[in-house]
Amino acid sequence: MFERRWSPLRLPGVSIVSVTKIEFIVFKLSPRPTLAGQLLAFQLTIILIVLAAVAGLSLAQSAATFNAEQGRRVTQLAERLASNDLVRARVTRPAPEQTLAPLVQSTLTQSQVASVTIADADGRVVVSTNPLLVGDELPVGDAAVFDGRGWRGELDVGEDRQLTAQIPVIGAESSNLGDLLGIVMIGQSSPTPWERLVDATPNLLLYLGVASALGVAGSWLLARRIKRQTLGMEPREIAGLAEHREAMLYGIAEGVVAIDDQQRITLANDVGRRLLGLPDDSVGKSLAELEVGERLRDVLTGVVTGSDQVVLQANRVLVVNRMHVEKDGRNLGAVATLRDRTELAQLERDLGSFRSTAEALRAQAHEFDNKLHTISGLIQIGEYDEVVGYIDALNRHRRSLDLSITGPVRDKAIAALLMAKSAQASERQVRLDVAEGTALASLHPEDSADIGTVVGNLVDNAVEAATGSPEAWVSVEIRQREADVEIVVSDSGPGVPPETAQEVFTHGFTTKAAESGDHGIGLALTKLVCEHRGGGVTVANTADGARFTARLPLSHPVHEAPARLAGPASEELT
Repeated sequence: MFERRWSPLRLPGVSIVSVTKIEFIVFKLSPRPTLAGQLLAFQLTIILIVLAAVAGLSLAQSAATFNAEQGRRVTQLAERLASNDLVRARVTRPAPEQTLAPLVQSTLTQSQVASVTIADADGRVVVSTNPLLVGDELPVGDAAVFDGRGWRGELDVGEDRQLTAQIPVIGAESSNLGDLLGIVMIGQSSPTPWERLVDATPNLLLYLGVASALGVAGSWLLARRIKRQTLGMEPREIAGLAEHREAMLYGIAEGVVAIDDQQRITLANDVGRRLLGLPDDSVGKSLAELEVGERLRDVLTGVVTGSDQVVLQANRVLVVNRMHVEKDGRNLGAVATLRDRTELAQLERDLGSFRSTAEALRAQAHEFDNKLHTISGLIQIGEYDEVVGYIDALNRHRRSLDLSITGPVRDKAIAALLMAKSAQASERQVRLDVAEGTALASLHPEDSADIGTVVGNLVDNAVEAATGSPEAWVSVEIRQREADVEIVVSDSGPGVPPETAQEVFTHGFTTKAAESGDHGIGLALTKLVCEHRGGGVTVANTADGARFTARLPLSHPVHEAPARLAGPASEELT
């Protein structure tokens, strides 16, 4: 950018610095034109260009007006002179200038034209107000003049450029009727462009002054308005802010979606579009046009308030936080951040399995402690026969319990889960039953894991709802078909309010939590797992409580015929 033409300078206490670098630093530190200055210069440039165009158009219009008006005038004068009887009588006689010169001069004086010329039939000038033309050939604009037709246009007459009219002199007497006797030419000097510009200068200066004043005032008002709208920032500051915003929005792992007060999306980064399944051209479209789900729309528009709102979207569990944006009391919309909680939900599910096992072991330990205490007390009082009978009864109950679960449920993971849930329910004074008709063969581990998630969440939800009700109970029925498994879990709880029948899945909270407004994720996970496999889950109220029905297609169909629950009725699991 800069040439090194000077020798380096050595400054006291400073290393050698080249003049080029100093010039570059001064250039970088020199203030740039402000937005108002740039707008003013731009507006003035436009005004000057417009004035130049107006001046050009004015000159062109002035020339056209002059040609039209003066052309008609010189044509009429030439026609009047050509039809004069004196001209017709003398133009063909010898020495016509002695008779026609006064007439030509009076026409020049009275009409205030530039020149008056008369030529004979051969085109030789016989008389003219310009003596230099006498005897020369008349400059003819069109040869049709010799055929008896008039012509009008610009010609060089001597050293002057004139607008001329050339009219033939036609004989009117019987001896020369219709013959060409001569040619009359009358010319008017055309003003030069500079003369026209000088004549228009006062008006142009007035236009320039008015336009400049309007341009300066308009530029100042426009710059002031833009400054107010851009919060006083210069274009380079706005560009830097936009670059930083792009780097921030597209460099974070969370989704960001902004909407205005008309529920139109004004911003969405790549992560946000991916999580919500939005198209690339979603910016500028309303939530209704994008067919956003009701739950997500309520969260984004602020109908549902609160932090960490759980939303199911496209088989994902999302946590949404919304922040309302205002500026000077004006509603600008809202900004929402999205976090994908699907993997976290999977970890919670795995952790829940371990927690269920730990709870089952704790419940079993508690149960074994009670039984050992009973056996110890019987031994201490010497009731040995009672000890034997008590132990036999426990063995029969355990065999019955194992038979009631492991008989119809051949999948060991699901059977173990039901055993654990039975112990937990017993501690909460809830009876867990395996309904008649339950039948499940050994499944593929992937299918078993998903079915275990659905069974565990539905049973936990049912036990929570039934706890505290008289003679609390929960019934589980698992029916296996060739390509899918249907799970029906009923309880003796208060049921699900009709207005929240679908909300419990959308919001992701349990039946018990729905009454208090606390949010959970158990039923949301259940719906997510079912829909991911192409199934679904529904809820309905019964005479005794609520009934949840889930259907899961199997990814690895089992051809083994499942065993049926033996016995005329379902067994109680305690």
